Amino acid sequence: VQLVESGGGLVQPGGSLRLSCAASGFTFSIYAMGWFRQAPGKEREFVAAISWNSGDTYYADSVKGRFTISRLNAKNTVYLQMNSLKPEDTAVYYCVADRAMSIITTRPAYRGQGTQVTVSS
Repeated sequence: VQLVESGGGLVQPGGSLRLSCAASGFTFSIYAMGWFRQAPGKEREFVAAISWNSGDTYYADSVKGRFTISRLNAKNTVYLQMNSLKPEDTAVYYCVADRAMSIITTRPAYRGQGTQVTVSS
């Protein structure tokens, strides 16, 4: 299983970024996918998740209305569109995968190496 994140970087407060996660080594189309993040000195936290067929999505309260998760099964890729970014969104963002939507928000089976997002003026 390989999950490779991209799209991170430095952005000013109020700006936008789109993260991508390219998946390989498993049947992507039947897995729930998601994103976690970890800020310096803090525990890793759930950000967003999407079911295998995009029928269900879940978001942490802190990102609702600002972040949107989506997936393209034909490309084995999941995305996280992040708008209205705040300094407190600064973190390493990790792509995660699990068969169960009920599990992916807490203990996903697979995780990528992460991509750094820094929100600062």
